[in-house]
Amino acid sequence: MSRTVARVIVDALRELDVHQVFGVVGDALNPVTEAIRTTEGVEWVGCRHEEAAAFAASAQSQLSGRLGVCMGTVGPGSIHLLNGLYDAAKSRTPVLVIAGQVPLADVGSDAFQEVDNDALFSDVAVFRATLSSPDQLPQMLETAVRNALGHKGVAVLTVPADIGDRKLGTDRRARFSIGPAVTRPEESATREAAGLLDRAGRVTLLVGRGARASRTDVLALADRLAAPMVLTLKAKEGFEGADNPYQVGQTGLIGNPAAASALHDADTLLLLGTDFPYREWYPEGKSVIQVDTEPTHIGRRVPVETGLVGDVGATVRDLLKHLGAGSDRDRGHLDHARKHFETWREGQAALADPEHDKRAAGRARSALDNPEHGVRPEALAAAVDRLAADDAVFTSDTGMATVWLSRFVEMRGARRLLGSYNLGSMANAMPHALGAQCLDRERQVVAFCGDGGLSMLLGDLMTLKTNELPVKLVVFDNRRLGMVKLEQEQVGLPEFGTVLDNPDFAAVATAMGITGIRVTDPADLEDAVQRAFSTPGPVLLDVLTNPDEIAVPAKPTVEQGWGFAVAKVKEIVRGHGE
Repeated sequence: MSRTVARVIVDALRELDVHQVFGVVGDALNPVTEAIRTTEGVEWVGCRHEEAAAFAASAQSQLSGRLGVCMGTVGPGSIHLLNGLYDAAKSRTPVLVIAGQVPLADVGSDAFQEVDNDALFSDVAVFRATLSSPDQLPQMLETAVRNALGHKGVAVLTVPADIGDRKLGTDRRARFSIGPAVTRPEESATREAAGLLDRAGRVTLLVGRGARASRTDVLALADRLAAPMVLTLKAKEGFEGADNPYQVGQTGLIGNPAAASALHDADTLLLLGTDFPYREWYPEGKSVIQVDTEPTHIGRRVPVETGLVGDVGATVRDLLKHLGAGSDRDRGHLDHARKHFETWREGQAALADPEHDKRAAGRARSALDNPEHGVRPEALAAAVDRLAADDAVFTSDTGMATVWLSRFVEMRGARRLLGSYNLGSMANAMPHALGAQCLDRERQVVAFCGDGGLSMLLGDLMTLKTNELPVKLVVFDNRRLGMVKLEQEQVGLPEFGTVLDNPDFAAVATAMGITGIRVTDPADLEDAVQRAFSTPGPVLLDVLTNPDEIAVPAKPTVEQGWGFAVAKVKEIVRGHGE
């Protein structure tokens, strides 16, 4: 007996090992959600906003390597998916969208809620198509899924309202066989790169997400080259921990001076699996070798001497075969970078000490930057790092929450990390955590939420509560759009438009049926974090952090320092009513 369009889609999702579908129910989607309701092993997770649904699907895909799935109904429902889908696209992770549409007879008539989905998703999707006949299945669905998996992107299948419950004329099981491809560069190119590295005096590695599956090979290469290893934010997962004696943290605005110096002091840079986008943080005048699976990524951020198109693991193993033994290589560059990094970390640890502001130096500093004795965000992040599980999944909102996570949370053990680190969207931490927790309800999931980001999609706290998802939300409540404040001040502008009139987020959570904990005194911090982690179910930990905390970038300039001083003078004058 032939199946309906909706049944073919949902049966295929089960075959693809999709366990949750995120979205908001409605009209054109009703046949599909009914098929989900009657299918064992596929769960409908109803969200309060489609943007949260798309973020959740993106998170699941990034963590599992499988297809994430979300749905949005006709018009506004599909439009609301866009921001979360751009996050998936920029993160290069496969997500399938089932989008609703008006009945076929009404398409093109400017019907109520009608939008052109194929045009709407044209920039974000690697594939988009509208079903006009049941007999286009399962082939059109197969094509959508293969595009999402093959291109690691978003595929959109639009289902008009009068198509979902119609039966196929000829039915068959959908087939999705697609195997991973392992690529490696030509041997001549590998030999050329190995020669450059052998002749180099000081080599620094810049390691990204694309190298995470090749940790052992990359560590062996760092040892052979006596090279410090600068990590992108996404490479924290996979390369941090006490068993990596080469890493020196991150560069960029959220980075540290040791990493910036390791790049600057090298004469040769080797980029492994990274498309690090901040051109101003690449040093000039260096020989650069880049390894990436995408040919279009080679040289688009910094001029490259030799580009190697291939998988990092396979390419690094080939390089090791052609490199010299390395026993006579000077290790001074590595040793200096590591010493610099450890010195910086010691200084950061002092800032994160809850007793910092009680000591003489701390009292002097707090008189200037923390007169109200708020909790220092460094202390909050460090406490979470100490007390969280070694297999916890962390998510972070774009902005200062990510800065503190980058500097104080180590991705040791089996910890995982998610964030909108390419799109740079606000409001991602909580819905990313929602998707992550649905994958494994027993695993600890911790969201580093900015107060601005959390309040954007606050309604989906109810999704956590309704589905009894034990996410721990750590809110850095500085009553500011903190990163924007920093951006304004470093160019000499007084902060403007950044102050947030926040509610008591813990009380809001309590009203929603979620455990809410509020911290205003630094002395209460450790116990509050411990309580949050030991309390069953979802918990919101609202910590009032110092709004004037400064995150000094990896390579501060005189212009930034002067701009900051000018901005502070303007803020003081304005505070006196002038």
